[in-house]
Amino acid sequence: MHLCSNRITAQGRRDMLRALSCGFGFLAFAGIAQRAAGATRLWMPGDDDANPLAPRQPMLPAKAKRVIFLCMSGGPSHVDTFDYKPGLITDDGKGLGGVRAGAKLLASPWKFRQHGKGGLWISDLFPELAKHADEMCLLRGMHTAVPAHAQAQVMMHTGSFQFVRPSMGAWTLYGLGTVNQNLPGFITLNPPSGNGGAQNYGSAFLPAVYQGTRVGIERNARRVAGNTGGMPNLDNTVLTDAAQRKQLDLVQALNRERQRRDRSDDQVDGVIESYELAFRMQAEMPDLMDLSDEKPKTLQAYGIGTGRDDFARQCLLARRFAEKGVRFIEVNHGGWDTHRNLRDDLAKQAAEIDRPIAALLTDLKQRGLLRDTLVVWGGEFGRTPYAQNGDGRDHNSKGFTMWMAGGGVRGGFSYGATDDHGIEAVDGRMDIHDWHATILRLMGMDHEKLTYRWAGRDFRLTEVYGNVHDGIFA
Repeated sequence: MHLCSNRITAQGRRDMLRALSCGFGFLAFAGIAQRAAGATRLWMPGDDDANPLAPRQPMLPAKAKRVIFLCMSGGPSHVDTFDYKPGLITDDGKGLGGVRAGAKLLASPWKFRQHGKGGLWISDLFPELAKHADEMCLLRGMHTAVPAHAQAQVMMHTGSFQFVRPSMGAWTLYGLGTVNQNLPGFITLNPPSGNGGAQNYGSAFLPAVYQGTRVGIERNARRVAGNTGGMPNLDNTVLTDAAQRKQLDLVQALNRERQRRDRSDDQVDGVIESYELAFRMQAEMPDLMDLSDEKPKTLQAYGIGTGRDDFARQCLLARRFAEKGVRFIEVNHGGWDTHRNLRDDLAKQAAEIDRPIAALLTDLKQRGLLRDTLVVWGGEFGRTPYAQNGDGRDHNSKGFTMWMAGGGVRGGFSYGATDDHGIEAVDGRMDIHDWHATILRLMGMDHEKLTYRWAGRDFRLTEVYGNVHDGIFA
């Protein structure tokens, strides 16, 4: 029996199954392995029919071709942003009984006004975004299972906070492939290192080719000047493309030989495709990350060059990635955990995202991309309508707001509701499994049929839950 790092190797396990009980265990293993290998056949360069990233037809009529997920880490306060509660104004300062004895309701410091033909109530925190009210569908009945940041973040991205599961972006890429084979099909911009970290964009038991590619955005003006956009490792000033290809072919031949010896090593599968994708990315990624070809008017619209503009650059890059065929793009913004100093901190966070998101929606619409790009905004949960530390709000997972735009959803529409004070979702209740099922359906996928066999059973993003809320469809 072969031992390595205090564990039995894959080959050692096979030897054991082959030797014990006259090999009956190995017969069962061989049947399972053959079926699994057929279902997850690895793509090799030149083998286009088996390319796991090749674009595929959706199972059902699709309203969206791609997703841009604007992830607000920390839990934005719904009662200060998109969930207007006149009852909070009336009952400001009143105490609550029961388990919240001593807590006092806190009216929003900001006014809400109606916007667009649909008359959506939106806080004055978002003057630019409010101009796009007729494209926005507010999901005001959201709720989730846990009120802790790390678990709720992982739940929002993968559907489970208890086990390591593939992220929503990985499932989308697995189901639909991607259009541009020279770029990653799933990109996450500036993902946080905490609150789930790489698990939020990982592929777990799905083949490694479906995991998200992390792209960082530095806080300086070099982005506009024309470099590789924070990815200098893509440049090779020593070898020509032909020499790199020859070198890579040798490395890949060694990888494939290792793979033939031990088909169970998923890491080799991921390495092979990662090397190939990195080589292909040299053709497009540096130019795509370079914003110097954008018109000054466009940069100004996003707010690039006006101080702290990290998020603005991410939004512009999201449009560029969407335009080039990337299937799933996540844009990250943190700092929404307002336990205290609500008036200053929430105003600051809203100011950083208001103009860039408005510019992104305008840009997508002008280029004809918004109709089939699903833009999703939200965080892992909301905040309490009662005060914490005098001028803050605690976590609230029982009711909060997210919104969608484009991609086949009803614009100028409010779906669901929380109670009079915004404590708990009471109408149009949508949990994270429902949210995932609805996003997949907009992309043309049946969440019950998008499965992957692993460890002896079929897994899916929504586990055994999830209902599609087609009431928000245009």
